Amino acid sequence: MRYISKTLVCGALSMLALLGTTSCGEDFLKEDAGHKVTDALLEDETGALKMAAGLYGNIRWHFGYEWAYGITLYGCDEFTNGADLTSEPWNTYDNRLNPLDCTPALGAANKNCPAVSALWDEMYYGIATANLVIDKAVNVKNEESRNKALGEAYFLRGYNYYRLFCQYGGVVLQTEPSNGVVKKNFTRASEEETLAQVISDFEQAYLMLPTNKWRGNGTWTKYTAAHFLAKALLYRQSERCASWAGKYDKSTDLNRAVSLCDEVISACPLAPDYWDLYAKWTGVDCKNEGLSEILMAAEHNEDNTTQGRFGNRTYNYFDPQFSNFSGGWVQRGQYIGGMDFQRCRPTEYTYSVFDNVNDARMWKTFKTVYGLNHAQATTEKVVADNGIKADQMPGIGDEGIIFILNKKDDHRFDGEPYGTFGRGGQPHSFVNPLTGKWVPNAFPTFMNGKYVLYNYGVSGNTATSNVFCGINKTADGSRTGEKGDAHRDVIMARSGETYLVKAECQVRQGDYAGAIKTINTLRARGQWKDGEDRSYYTDGSMAFLKADGGDKDNSTANNTPPKKNKDFSGKGLTNAEAYYASMTHKNTYYLSTGIAETKAASDLQIKSYTQLPAEDEAILSAIGASGDYDRMLNFVFNERTRELLGEWNRWDELARTGLLVKRAKAFNPEAAPNVQDRHMYRPIPQKFIDTLQHEDGTNLSDDEKKAWQNPGY
Repeated sequence: MRYISKTLVCGALSMLALLGTTSCGEDFLKEDAGHKVTDALLEDETGALKMAAGLYGNIRWHFGYEWAYGITLYGCDEFTNGADLTSEPWNTYDNRLNPLDCTPALGAANKNCPAVSALWDEMYYGIATANLVIDKAVNVKNEESRNKALGEAYFLRGYNYYRLFCQYGGVVLQTEPSNGVVKKNFTRASEEETLAQVISDFEQAYLMLPTNKWRGNGTWTKYTAAHFLAKALLYRQSERCASWAGKYDKSTDLNRAVSLCDEVISACPLAPDYWDLYAKWTGVDCKNEGLSEILMAAEHNEDNTTQGRFGNRTYNYFDPQFSNFSGGWVQRGQYIGGMDFQRCRPTEYTYSVFDNVNDARMWKTFKTVYGLNHAQATTEKVVADNGIKADQMPGIGDEGIIFILNKKDDHRFDGEPYGTFGRGGQPHSFVNPLTGKWVPNAFPTFMNGKYVLYNYGVSGNTATSNVFCGINKTADGSRTGEKGDAHRDVIMARSGETYLVKAECQVRQGDYAGAIKTINTLRARGQWKDGEDRSYYTDGSMAFLKADGGDKDNSTANNTPPKKNKDFSGKGLTNAEAYYASMTHKNTYYLSTGIAETKAASDLQIKSYTQLPAEDEAILSAIGASGDYDRMLNFVFNERTRELLGEWNRWDELARTGLLVKRAKAFNPEAAPNVQDRHMYRPIPQKFIDTLQHEDGTNLSDDEKKAWQNPGY
């Protein structure tokens, strides 16, 4: 965030302080009347641009706490909960997910459960600030600066209303500053009116924003607006809007959306390699944060003065709880890019949807090997406890944890011919046939034709397993403390998704062959390239050391933490030594697939929509998809998993298409018992409804309050 952060520090944050806009914890849409004294500043070119820069800070909220995954990834088909149940109600749809914010007193596992009101409050905070810019920046005399400031304000307001619409349906539309008046009498707009406002704001942003990233990386451009405008038009022609959207011409909306997608795709080409987007993150403000594919990102850096209220906590959510189950053989620390808070556990569907032989995206996304970074026991004890030979004993830097991402029809491990699988705290004898070494923690995904990975968790309960193969898209080796904030940007939109928006539009137009052609472009990028080493792995942990690909050495690299990371002689390892032990740069590709070593290119191209890959056919069969449209729509969502796994919008997209219930029931065992059609909308926060009054200041009746609430809550 090298460029925008300077503006935020020097101008926008001080402007926000002067204006007195409030935090999300205060009254709905409240603004301090102090902004009146600064109206003139907002009508000035410099002041308006500084205030518009401050709008970027609002999007950081999305990744500052548990709501990052709770309201976007839980309760769907791709992820379920691990053993940590902080956000469990959002995944299980039990009676704790209701209009009241879930606290420990109301059944939450702890005080960190995402509040139903959290998104509602924060989005209106951003909207209030955007309204202020729109109201005053129109008076800026310089046309270029005026359009930049207005374009950014319209974009953020459109984006925030889009997020509110996706989650709640029709909401309150506030498009003018409240001028210090704390209003408690509101009208809830219909879904149609709310989405119309979203489209209008994105249209304005599209017309006003420049095409270049004039603020630097992270700047919202014309193409950012085009991407979201296409998504909004697609939404209007999607299943959740079917009861009222008939008056809008389907061809007009979808043709416009396709045209916008083509514009974005032409101007913002894909990164050459899938690695570049996430795994090859080399440090703060690294070159890959400026990839043309990235359309929108929540900007972060290591300057504490620009952090604001919400840092980047996303590195906590996708790793398994390795420090708990590994038996001490794998210790956690900032030298491993992710913390093992095990919030997001991939489902059987998520592992199965990939072609594990030919799709490089699988191996550039999942972290299948953790290196042994602590000598937990002597060779003599390991041999005695696990029934192995002394020459099969691993050393520091060998495999400490492996996940075998095999297929259901792979029977090589039936009967455990290479020794028994298990955790480090359990006697087991698995010796990797490719290395000849015992592995302290070894887990297959399938055995005897059944999904078994979730059986290895410490709790013994498959619903709360802490053993799973996680993803690497948030790994950050620049952290200077085990639990410190991450510094990498969080991608919120990219042209890789634009291809999938276009493909879905084509499916809805009946152009199935065209949709396959569009998706094949993405799949071509996801193929193994000629000469590529399929056993190689890396992730954003590499930012820890310059010698291993990072931009600079981590300031803690030479520290030796007490009580952690000792070699077999008892000597403590420095963090740098622990990094090299942990980051093996190897995956389990050949162990998982069983194929002979090769450096040939692979082929993911689909020849016809009537001949989909075997992985897709199995999934379509499991959900009972039939007919070309149903099959192709679900195929697009399978491809969204392969391309966009963990990228913060799965719930919104499944709810939009009416696929949420069917796919959650089929693939998320924890969501399946409770998920219903009413869950395609979130409950309106009760704390907001309870503050509403009539125009004369009297309170709403119980029936009037009920009328504000979404059906079923």
